[in-house]
Formats: sequence, C-alpha cells, structure tokens
Amino acid sequence: MSEAYRFGIEEEFFVVDAATYAVQRRMPGGFFDELKARLGTSVTVELLQAQLEMSTPPDTGMASARDHLRTLRGIAAEVAGEHGLAVIAAGTHPTAAWNGARSTPTARYEGVMADLQMIGERNMLCGLHIHVELPDPDMRVDVMRRLVPYVPHFVALSTSSPFWGSKRTGLMGYRLAAYNEVPRTGLPEMFEDNAAYERYLDAMISARAIADSSYLWWAVRPSRKLPTLEMRAPDSCTRVEDAVAIAALYRALVRFLVRHPHHNADVGAVDRAIADENKWRAQRYGVHGSFVDLAQRRAISVRDAVDGLIHLVAQDAEALDCLDPLLHVRTIAEAGTSADVQIAVFQEAQHRTGNRGEALKAVQAWLATTTMQ
Repeated sequence: MSEAYRFGIEEEFFVVDAATYAVQRRMPGGFFDELKARLGTSVTVELLQAQLEMSTPPDTGMASARDHLRTLRGIAAEVAGEHGLAVIAAGTHPTAAWNGARSTPTARYEGVMADLQMIGERNMLCGLHIHVELPDPDMRVDVMRRLVPYVPHFVALSTSSPFWGSKRTGLMGYRLAAYNEVPRTGLPEMFEDNAAYERYLDAMISARAIADSSYLWWAVRPSRKLPTLEMRAPDSCTRVEDAVAIAALYRALVRFLVRHPHHNADVGAVDRAIADENKWRAQRYGVHGSFVDLAQRRAISVRDAVDGLIHLVAQDAEALDCLDPLLHVRTIAEAGTSADVQIAVFQEAQHRTGNRGEALKAVQAWLATTTMQ
C-alpha cells in the first residue's frame, strides 16, 4: 500500500494537416510508426484515425509530469512536421465534420464501432484523463461516489470545445454534450460499496453487454488495468499548464477524500442530480457561470466554488508538494479557459476580416501554436 498517490496524465489530440489545419481522416502509417518508435507505449491510437493519445509514466512530481507532457508534445510536433502534419489539443476541432470519419482498424475499436454505429462516427472528441493511485484499490468505488459533486469543477476549468462542425455551439464545452450520446457515460452510478459495483460489473459482463470494465466510460471510473481512479470528464487542455493544474487539483482531492472518509459519506440521489445540473452549467458557461449549492440552497459562482475546493484540499496539496501548480486553477477561473481564448480569437478575426472561414482558421492556428508552446 502506497501513500504516494502516484498519478499519470493521458492527453488526446487531433491530427491535422499542417497547412490547412483540417483533420487528417486517415492516419498516415509512416507517421504513427515513427511516433511509436520514438515514444513506445507512451503513444496509442484512438477510436478514430484523426486522433491519438499520449500518456505520462506513473509519477509523484508535478514538475516532472509537466516536463513529460512538453516532451511528448514536442516529439509529436517534430514527427508530425516531417509528414506535413500537426497536432491540436482541444475538446473538439473547430471545423471537423464527423461524416466520413474513419475508425482505427483494431479488434477493440472495430467492435466498438459495430456496437455504436453512427454514434461512434460522431466521437470526434478529445479528452484529458488523469489517473491517481489510491493506497487501497478497494477504496476507489467509495471515493468515486463521494467525488461526484466535484466533477463539474473539472469540467468548467477545462472547457476547450466551443465549436462543432464550423459553428459556435453557444457552449463553452460542447464535447460532453456529444459524448453523452455514448452509453455508460456521464456521472458514475452511486454504488453504495465495492460489492455493489462488482455485482453490476459481473451482470454486465455475464450478459455480454460489455467485455470488461474498460467499456464503462463514466466521467470518473476505477481503472481496469491500474490501481487508480481515473478522471475522464475534462476536455483536452490546449495549454500544458492547465492540464498540470487540473491534474494537481484532482490528485489532492483524491487524497483528501481518502483521508476524510466521512466527507460526502451521505451523498445520494439528490446530490447526483444537483451534480448533473452543475455539470451542464459547467459545459454551458465554463468558468463564467454558477453552480447550485445544495448545502446553502443558493447559487454560487464557479470562481467561488473553485476557490472553496482549493481551500478544502490545500493541506493535501502541500503534503503532495503540488500546491503551486494547483493554484494555477485560480488563474484559469479568473482569466478563462481555452474556450474563452478561442472565442476571442474568432471574434477578433471575424471583425478584422469579415470572413467567418478565416476566423475559424485563426482559431485553429491558435490551437496548433498553443498546443506546442
């Protein structure tokens, strides 16, 4: 049993043409083969050929995790450039159309596409996934249940998907709206204990509804292969610093919930319903909205909610030596997310050029450049 709360960060990216920023619908074989040769198990394919995922090794230091992310992005940019490509970190690609998306030809993904059909084709989405290792893996279901009210905070802080199919969606984070078409997504079920989760899992596998627990795509889930609890709600973060800060916040929160087993111990159906509403509000308004506070029976701003969460986990963040990177979430809450910048770039370019297509291309150029900063 380890008290280190080791963590890992997985980032999903769009592969695009370096000149036009259009999504690369068919992954060039030489590109991924070379990337795999350079990065090994740190890079994997995703459901659609327009995507790839890169992951950091298990770590206990936020600075080294940041360095890993920068290195991974740098190598990806270098290899992509050799093939006339680039990579973009965002929850959605501003102009990509899902029609005609090609799935990755692996047994797993072919099975997923056969099951999901058109919904699988519409999965032109990229997320940020954070794994945190708990001292006792059997605690993961309990911590997952008690963590549900905080999922909207991570959604609000990571919004990077205000466009879909060349249109402004009116949402700061459209990705989860599209992703919720997929079964077994959204907030996790409120299992009262580990035994209840195992009964559910056994029934689903025995009935051949799913092959294993990796087909549970909730916003938070116990990992099948690792002794971790995986946060899956955030959009892919365009800026490395944002991804690191959100990972630090999640890691500290997990430690807090492990150390305080009575915190949110009575969380139930009402709490989940409020969390679902707050998740929607996070998608719609990002850091500019408000959450329903069940305890106080009033609305509180997202910024105040984030500040409250920082105070809640500050002691745990200090113990994990991740308070400084964690405090960057306050900057995100005050200055805005990737979605805020994308909208500002779009509006400025459209005002300057009077051309909507040029404005969308300016957004894509900002995404490509900032992803690699």
